[in-house]
Amino acid sequence: KRKKIFSDRIESIMVTRIRSKSPAGARFEGSTRKVFAATWLGWMLDAFDAAIYAYVLVAALTELLPASGIEATPANVGFYGGVLFSIFMLGWASSVAWGWAADRYGRVPVLCWTVVFYSVFTAASGLATSVVMFAVFRFLTGFGVGGEWAAGTPLLHERVPERDRVRLAGWLHTAAPTGLFLAAFVALVAGDWLGWRGLFLIGTLPALLVLYIRRSFPGESRPREARMPFAALFAADRARTTWAATLMLTVCIFGLWSSNFWAPTAVVLKLTAAGAAPADAQALGAVAGLVTNAGTLLACLIMPFFTTLLGSRRKSALVFFAGSIASVVAAYALALETVGSISLFLVLLPLVGFFTNGIFSLFTIWLPEMFPTALRGSGAGFAFSFGRLLGAAGPFLIGVTATATGSLPLSIALFSAIYLVGLPFIALSPETARRPLSR
Repeated sequence: KRKKIFSDRIESIMVTRIRSKSPAGARFEGSTRKVFAATWLGWMLDAFDAAIYAYVLVAALTELLPASGIEATPANVGFYGGVLFSIFMLGWASSVAWGWAADRYGRVPVLCWTVVFYSVFTAASGLATSVVMFAVFRFLTGFGVGGEWAAGTPLLHERVPERDRVRLAGWLHTAAPTGLFLAAFVALVAGDWLGWRGLFLIGTLPALLVLYIRRSFPGESRPREARMPFAALFAADRARTTWAATLMLTVCIFGLWSSNFWAPTAVVLKLTAAGAAPADAQALGAVAGLVTNAGTLLACLIMPFFTTLLGSRRKSALVFFAGSIASVVAAYALALETVGSISLFLVLLPLVGFFTNGIFSLFTIWLPEMFPTALRGSGAGFAFSFGRLLGAAGPFLIGVTATATGSLPLSIALFSAIYLVGLPFIALSPETARRPLSR
């Protein structure tokens, strides 16, 4: 009898410890290191695939526009480049189903499906022979890229010890600038001889990550938590959180895709208009991407400590919203448009990356904290997807405004005012700092 009591006590202690580190009843195989590696690599490679477009936009459209009966003037490149950015983001916005699937069928299987999907259609973009075909493949690439975050981020939050969760969640976003670094590096080193088609074909490589993920989590079962319908996100007690998070993300996505990702294109267009050789302009465009991502990487590394020091997710968001406006105006309106200095523009770009892209490391921490386990994939996925749907207007409006004003940098600076629109949604979002992950 004593042995039975002792055995039951040991089992109770072990169950309590396991449950304190993972959702109730969830089965988990693999170490914290494997969880972080799988989610980090998935996000890094989807950022790589998404970023390739920024470095080949001019070259790709210079070939595809004439093939579609459209003259490849700088104005047309800017206009159709913005349209294609928006089409990619519409595909990204359509990926809300991935978050729902991650809640219903499990984080790991859906993570694998998204990686395969975006890999296949990134490579297919390199086979396009017309602008329409290119647009279709970019839409489908966006659909796959958009689902990786909705599956991978909840997986990390739910499968690591609480004491490490905020730090690892913040660092997870280092994957994005690393992927952007890799894309810029490949474009700089191999872009000239691979060509824009070859750069897209490299996009098949992330599919190999699926082999690692399946080997690391061979027995992951479907979530055992009580399932909740997707409509529960909009119930009376949760609608405010859902919409506040969604509209806050919308502002940040609009701001990011209307500023950060235009940097290489702005440099290339500025230099080619001044008579620089296309290869030289493309190389400096890649440098612009590298220095921008350096600032983003720094923000991701310090974000867990920064938001902990402030003791508030809301205050952290306010700092980054203000910094985004100031850095974009300084870089595009002052350095590139008023002064006309590419050197000064390159010096200021790390600040643009630090604020406009670095803020997403805050959301990697904050957004999953806003929803219970049964709705975490759906909630995070909806917030990002709907945000992308409205944010998709950003690149399109930049292209239209640039055509009307004749100035891409000025258009980008004007639209940085979007961050002012987002301030009320920060106040309406729940404060989750110093609280354990909700179950």
